[in-house]
Amino acid sequence: MTDKPNESELLELRKAKLDELRSSGNAFPNQFKRDSLANDLHFSYGELENEDLEKKKDVFSVAGRIMLQRIMGKASFITIQDMSGQIQAYLTKNDLPKGVYEAFKTWDLGDIVGIKGKLFKTKTGELTIHANQIELLTKSLKPLPEKHAGLVDTEQRYRKRYLDLITNEDSREIFKQRSFLIKEIRSFFDDEGFMEVETPMMHSTLGGAAAKPFVTHHNTLDLDLYLRIAPELYLKRLVVGGIEKVFEINRNFRNEGLSTKHNPEFTMLEYYTAYADFNDQMSFLEKLFAHLASELNGSSKISIEGKDYDLSKPFKRVGLLESVATKLSIAQEDLFDRKKLEELSKKHKIEDYKSYSDGKLQFELFEKVVEDDLIEPTFIVDYPVEVSPLSRLSDEKEGIVDRFELFIGGNEIANGFSELNDPKDQAERFKAQVEQKASGDEEAMEYDEDYIEALEYGLPPCAGVGIGIDRLVMLFTGAESIRDVLLFPQMKPKS
Repeated sequence: MTDKPNESELLELRKAKLDELRSSGNAFPNQFKRDSLANDLHFSYGELENEDLEKKKDVFSVAGRIMLQRIMGKASFITIQDMSGQIQAYLTKNDLPKGVYEAFKTWDLGDIVGIKGKLFKTKTGELTIHANQIELLTKSLKPLPEKHAGLVDTEQRYRKRYLDLITNEDSREIFKQRSFLIKEIRSFFDDEGFMEVETPMMHSTLGGAAAKPFVTHHNTLDLDLYLRIAPELYLKRLVVGGIEKVFEINRNFRNEGLSTKHNPEFTMLEYYTAYADFNDQMSFLEKLFAHLASELNGSSKISIEGKDYDLSKPFKRVGLLESVATKLSIAQEDLFDRKKLEELSKKHKIEDYKSYSDGKLQFELFEKVVEDDLIEPTFIVDYPVEVSPLSRLSDEKEGIVDRFELFIGGNEIANGFSELNDPKDQAERFKAQVEQKASGDEEAMEYDEDYIEALEYGLPPCAGVGIGIDRLVMLFTGAESIRDVLLFPQMKPKS
């Protein structure tokens, strides 16, 4: 008994087969025309009996990658996979042109083929194409992972997403659902009267969110530019210009660490509504999420950690200070006592806590002790002004802004607020951000003079929301890592 050839030996064998194909003509033909997809055939003909299929004269052309072979003497079965799914084909020496069947027997798993033939059902009831033509379209040089083991190395799944998609049906389904989700979002906003736009990806002034940027350089202008951390200030300029319901789905870039929740390049939905406030936006989000759940799952319910939550029902609304005090079993008043705040910050390992304002420490404590436990859909409201430089001040609560963040499954899913439209107040907050940047805060914003001028022309009362699309896909697919919902997540280079 001889050992199976290793991967290097298999590669050489396949290269030899490709060389032989090259010597006999075009090894990569492109004349075969497909007219049917596997799942469409299953949907249209899968319920028919074999006698009904035999009466039909239709010939179908399919194409895809060979995923399974059962090669016998003068008859064989193969399963091919296309973008929709898989279908079986039956090949016999007598039904194919001379020499084709013998050539087919030398082909390998992973090869891409085109097949023509009529449909029938096997004795086991499997819909199958009885081939009268088969053509090798692309020779696969590298062998696919073993059928039963699959691509089990998680890092390899992310680095070689193409292999993951070939061999992992669950991964293919996640990205189909991602595409469907974004399509449904666009449809929903269109029905609600919003206009979709695209705004610059390179900014000359840093703003729109608190984050460390990526910096690039424009040679002709001799100008440093930032890959955008958020489109917010451009979108609000458009509201000033009269586009009163506007949204954008596009990439943001933040020079932050990698984790199951973070990727430096991510997709954001951001939208703004004139003559609305943050309470209106919370209600709008509840409507959006119930719609998406129904369209994706056929039900407004989603399952998180084994428990069902009905997204058609109003979400919980909890104050930020209330959530921290409850979690730490302390009085809310303690969160305004500087000494106690610093003791709590030290206990929960908040770095540089002595240089932070009270509001900043309250927010840091919330992120440390509360955020991960917010499993049930929950709006956290009443944020300190110090961590909300673009939000409108509350009319009732001193030092608090009209802002919320939505948490589901321990992840921040959305951030929204009534927009600050007072140019004097905004200018003062920009100046405070500049001071923080001068003190070493790499995430602080810069002073955007043009945006202040835009506000001076008049921004109508409005409210906006940003939603992380990647985390939204995680929520609806049950993915545990953001890398599972990104086709090509950022990875540390191989050493």
